[in-house]
Amino acid sequence: MRVFTNIPEHMPETPLLDKIQTPQDLKQLAANQLTALADELREFLIYSVHQSGGHFAAGLGVIELTLALHYVFHMPEDKIIWDVGHQAYPHKILTGRKDQLATIRRQHGLSPFPKRKESIYDIFGTGHSSTSISAALGMAVADRLHQRKCHNIAVIGDGAMTAGMVFEAMNHAGDIKPNLLVILNDNDMSISRNVGALSSYFAQLFSGKMYTGVRALIKKLFGHMPWALDVAKRVEVNSKGFVVPPSNLFEAMGFNYIGPVDGHDLDILTKTLTNMQALSGPQLLHIKTVKGKGFLPAEHQPVTYHAVKAVPSATMQKTPKKTTEDTAKTAVPTYSNIFGQWLCDMAAKDDRLIGITPAMCEGSDMIAFSERFPDRYFDVAIAEQHAVTFAAGFSIEGFKPVVGIYSTFLQRAYDQLIHDVSIQQLDLLLAVDRAGLVGEDGATHDGSFDLSFLHCIPELIVMAPSCAEEAYQMLTTGYLHPGPVVVRYPKGYTDQAITKRHATHVDAVDVQDKQPVIPLGKAEQIYHTECTHHKHIHDHYIKHVVIFAFGSMVHPAIQAVQSIEKQSMEAGRVADGLDIRVINMRFIKPLDTDLIRQMAMQAELIVTIEENSLTGGVGSAVNQILIHANLAGNKTIRNIGLPDRFFNHATRAQNLAEAGLDVAGIQQSLLRFITE
Repeated sequence: MRVFTNIPEHMPETPLLDKIQTPQDLKQLAANQLTALADELREFLIYSVHQSGGHFAAGLGVIELTLALHYVFHMPEDKIIWDVGHQAYPHKILTGRKDQLATIRRQHGLSPFPKRKESIYDIFGTGHSSTSISAALGMAVADRLHQRKCHNIAVIGDGAMTAGMVFEAMNHAGDIKPNLLVILNDNDMSISRNVGALSSYFAQLFSGKMYTGVRALIKKLFGHMPWALDVAKRVEVNSKGFVVPPSNLFEAMGFNYIGPVDGHDLDILTKTLTNMQALSGPQLLHIKTVKGKGFLPAEHQPVTYHAVKAVPSATMQKTPKKTTEDTAKTAVPTYSNIFGQWLCDMAAKDDRLIGITPAMCEGSDMIAFSERFPDRYFDVAIAEQHAVTFAAGFSIEGFKPVVGIYSTFLQRAYDQLIHDVSIQQLDLLLAVDRAGLVGEDGATHDGSFDLSFLHCIPELIVMAPSCAEEAYQMLTTGYLHPGPVVVRYPKGYTDQAITKRHATHVDAVDVQDKQPVIPLGKAEQIYHTECTHHKHIHDHYIKHVVIFAFGSMVHPAIQAVQSIEKQSMEAGRVADGLDIRVINMRFIKPLDTDLIRQMAMQAELIVTIEENSLTGGVGSAVNQILIHANLAGNKTIRNIGLPDRFFNHATRAQNLAEAGLDVAGIQQSLLRFITE
């Protein structure tokens, strides 16, 4: 196997890889050609992903496994589920999508995860983790009912083995005993390094002494098949000889356990998988791999190289110069940066603060906190349900837990938020990142529904900041409130802070000094058009509009109104004579009912704007208030938000434009409402 230290300068010539359009083409190769093909596939992946950007190290770690699976099994009749799906780039290349790989994560391009609509070889979508065994089990039982003889394979790794759903599925499989193959890709990593007892258990297996009965056990399993003795020897030499006896965890759950096996040895992989085809019942093959295998920087820094940004070919071997625009963008903090800064600031003041994350340390920007306060930092691995109830336990004992979690992953802990936290009114803060559209990772990672499923929970406080300063203030407000609180914020850079008339930049270093607690459930008027330049227009000719904007939509709403105001001044046509007020709602729950009623009484047109699904969203809650107050009858009420569909991967800006939630889209909607 070739090992790369730099990104290849040019697209490699790949005569073998060029021949592979489907897995059937792969079977035309001799077994001794697979190693050369693995080198070509690895070189192509290194080059192409650095061109396009995307998930990187995980795919490099499963090159040999992917080749062995497609060489031995018969896809798509046999089915592979990749868990987590960012391991599937090599699979996409071998299943007819090589020439499209440069489009991955781009609008109208390849999905970064397996996607059923994209290929017959993507049997199950896997953007979230730990779902593969349940799905494969359902397929296996369905095959049994249909009397079909095919194989269902769940490849699970990159930390996905830690979630409880995995063991629920394995417990069931061990009971009903279908033909099912689970391949544990043990690379000691998720996005961060794996944590927990299960990870330590795997490490102990791989570092223990050789069992003296290894050959006898393999012969017992494979004695009637060719290569049995050779397999035994190769497992001993290359895998340190571990075939674990029936007392291990997986055997106890009803699985026939084989391994650990070197996941980068194509010969042993193909022979082991060939032999396992004939076995019945639940099987588990444990392979040991290296995340980032074959690219030394990724092997040494798998966290850094979990995903990479696109590097244009002309600058691959050079350090690109920073432009003025790049420098300015770097100076603006992301919402995750604000949370990470706030977390350290508050922890320094209050030793009751506990920081918890379900394997999202880097994404939620909790690295500095984990280093400064290691005794108060807990990464619970990919176990969102556990994270929330774990935090509840801390709250019971008088601590102040803060859970950093993505909106899309909070969906998995919804029952815990209701049952374990909200009903008991426990003192707990959830910092919900990536709320709204996330862009390149697509629908599986969008946080499109949290306002819908949060605002219906009794006595839960939910806030959404419009800028960096407000995010810091809301985190402080939520932390000091003696009950469950959610602060939800979008992916990416913070918007500028908004004054009554103008936008001013808030530098990241200044934010920590701006800590006043925000009055609970109180919104504020943040912008009001100046109609005084229309001296010839009497008051009864002015159309009064109020916009209730939430979180990430406050700044775009103001920009849209400013653009309409400019048109009014210049053209004096459609927008002439408008009185528009923009309200920064700040709170999703409780809503500022008094201000909503007060503003609605003066307005002819009422508009809500949210980066959340319109179906069941916070706009509908505003509508309810207006109806109950008998203020809806003679008003025009319109809601702007995410339409009732899923969004394909693109940039976040492209997704917002597609949804009509960018400045131009909001402006267009407002003008349409005004002229109705």
